[in-house]
Formats: sequence, C-alpha cells, structure tokens
Amino acid sequence: MTDLSVRTEDVWKIYPQEPEPVEAVRGITLEIESGDFVAMAGPSGCGKTTLLNMIGGLTDATRGRIWVGDHEMTRMSPKERARLRLDHIGFVFQAYNLLPVLSALENAEFTLLLRGVPAAERRRRVHALFDEIGLEGLADRRPGRLSGGQQQRVAVARAVVGEPALVLADEPTANLDSAASASLLDTMERLNREHGTTFVFATHDPRVMDRARRLIRLVDGRIESDERDAPVRPGETHAPATSTG
Repeated sequence: MTDLSVRTEDVWKIYPQEPEPVEAVRGITLEIESGDFVAMAGPSGCGKTTLLNMIGGLTDATRGRIWVGDHEMTRMSPKERARLRLDHIGFVFQAYNLLPVLSALENAEFTLLLRGVPAAERRRRVHALFDEIGLEGLADRRPGRLSGGQQQRVAVARAVVGEPALVLADEPTANLDSAASASLLDTMERLNREHGTTFVFATHDPRVMDRARRLIRLVDGRIESDERDAPVRPGETHAPATSTG
C-alpha cells in the first residue's frame, strides 16, 4: 500500500461567467495525513465537490498547488494523472458514472481489469465485496435494472475493490437507507483501519460526518472550521472527540 497524504496550498478555482466570474474555491490551504478519515461538509455550492475533483486531478486549479503523496498534481500531465488515479486513487461519483452496457460485476471490476488483474481474482474480490455491502445476487444486472441505492453501492465497490491508497468519495451515501449506509461506512472504516486507506468525503450527510475523524466545514469556497477527533489506533473503533481546532 502506497501512503498518500494530501496537501493543498492557496488553491483557487474560478469559473469564467457573465456578469461576474464564480469563485468556487477561494484560497484553500490544508493537509490531510495518510490514513486519515476526513469529511468535507457544507451546503450545495460551498466548493466541496470542486475541491475533491481538483485533489484527484479531474479538474484543474485556477491557481495554487496540490500534492498527492510526492506527486504535484498541478504539474502533472493528463496522462500522468490518469496513471496515478488508476494505480492509487479510487473515486465515488455522486452521479455513479456506471457504464450502462456492463453488468454490476463488470462495472465493479473495471479498474482491476485495467490493472491487468486475472479474471478469476477480479470476480473473487467483487463477489466478496458485494456480499459485504448487500449486493449478493445482483452481479449480473445492468445499471438500468438496479435501484439508485444499488447503483451507488456498485459505484462504491468499484472505488474500493482494488484497495487504493486514497479514496475520494462525493456523497457516497446518497440514495441509501440507514442500513445500507451503515454497511458501506463499515466497509470503508475496515479498509481504513486494516489497510491504512485514506478517505476524503464530500458530504452533507450527518451519518458520514459522525463517522469521520476529521470534519472540515466549507462555506462560500473557504474553510469555516476544521475539527478533529482523537486518532484511532490499529484494532480500535471510532474514537470519541477530545478536541477541536
């Protein structure tokens, strides 16, 4: 497992628009340690999804610098970013981004396929994960025959099945009931605890915020507050809050 911390330095994202440009992210500087479990929260339009996409190299920053591990995303070519994402970063998109012509299993194993993982191993991993998150028996269904919540779980499975070092998740519990949400968050916490996977969520879901060990609140493209719970040691569960800052 590659350790991937995240660091941003005075990052801005400005969209040209009439009559005035839109400043979606306004001078954000932060550090996220490798192995952390972080929620970025705030109302729609606060900049959390834009910031998440810039960290993952899906959206270019207007100015400022971003590092993922030793890689400066703001200086990498599109091909270099794509390789880094394939090898080390998992994404959960709010709109699922499943391929409609592929089955649930084929969507979930897609990253493993691109990595060259043998078919039998791909299917073993996906089936084990599907059983864990309540998708057993649905592997052969295409997205059009799945509910919104089931599609969301397939999208999460695709992001985490390869055990990436960093997972960037945009509203991962959207369209999920309490039981399904708890199951997904349990899986993510297990990966975080057992494999040191770094998780960064963009969310407005209190269920995700309650699980996070660090809660960063954004308002109007800026960090309004940054609160941290006590760290979780290997083998422990979620720790109670001891300080804020």
